[in-house]
Amino acid sequence: MWGMDIGIDLGTANVLVFMKNNGVVLREPSVVAVDLNTDRILAVGNEAKSMLGRTPGNVVAIRPLKDGVIADYTMTEAMLRHFLKKVIKGFGRLMRRRAMICVPSGATDVERRAVLEAAVEIGTKEAFLIEEPMAAAIGANLDISEPRGNLIVDIGGGTTDVAVLSYGGIVVAESLRLGGDRFDENITRYIRKEYNLAIGEQTAEAIKINVANCAPSPRQEQTMMIKGRDLVHGLPRQIEITDRIVAKAIEETVGMIIEGIRQVLERTPPELSADIIDRGITLSGGGALLKGLPELVTKKTQIPAYVADMPLECVAIGTGKALDDLDKLRSSGSLIGASRRRERKVW
Repeated sequence: MWGMDIGIDLGTANVLVFMKNNGVVLREPSVVAVDLNTDRILAVGNEAKSMLGRTPGNVVAIRPLKDGVIADYTMTEAMLRHFLKKVIKGFGRLMRRRAMICVPSGATDVERRAVLEAAVEIGTKEAFLIEEPMAAAIGANLDISEPRGNLIVDIGGGTTDVAVLSYGGIVVAESLRLGGDRFDENITRYIRKEYNLAIGEQTAEAIKINVANCAPSPRQEQTMMIKGRDLVHGLPRQIEITDRIVAKAIEETVGMIIEGIRQVLERTPPELSADIIDRGITLSGGGALLKGLPELVTKKTQIPAYVADMPLECVAIGTGKALDDLDKLRSSGSLIGASRRRERKVW
């Protein structure tokens, strides 16, 4: 059955699809371009993202997921259909497959139901949900089956999930509705306020990837030229920014993530706290690639922090692997399932 199963990381920023023996077979932005005059979908994924901020008024690029959950059900379903058709040839083959999809640990029952409904509607044989920190821990190859504590911090595009796992389940968890997208917003707002320069989403993301640093070096300054529209004169303008400027822009959001980690540590049972000191804090997700973040987390918590192997793919790999341990996950309460036949849904 493994060859028939797929794992889906349905993220705010990107969608990843995992297949056993093939690994991650798709990684594309969670963006859909729509013609408002005809309601016709013009592009999905990479092609749609390239349209952000560059289209006429009747064409809009929509992000159907917000804060890790579905904001636009119809567009999410259409986007999933498009992506799965790219990796699975033939609708009949999709109907023979089981799908595992991740959701933030703080998602409500209504939000979880919407994700399951979308998976069922696109034609999968059976759909299951798994919480993001659990999937990230499995994908990072942490041994969560033993009665020993593991602390995982998954920083995605729309949410940051912090959780202590032990004996196959989540002991303590905190889900923050902020992540990589919030960093982009912080950068955009700061540059607008301090330099009277308006920049687009893609420029803000490029700044984050290239020069964002939580702990910039006083001796070796990193710089980047950026272009935008002058808010005073209305003309195009370019300026040079440094990693120190960007660090100041994202400082508040980084602080909120660290505070979330501290809150989880404060609620962790003493024996598991001792395990975490020995095993450290594992960072996953795109936000884990933020320069200087592991060092800052270590400094603030006094616990070693490190970035997992392939942090961008941890959740997707974990969703795929989780299908191999359905019974264990179901017994630990970490799983929700739904059959394609509506009357047989299990909650």
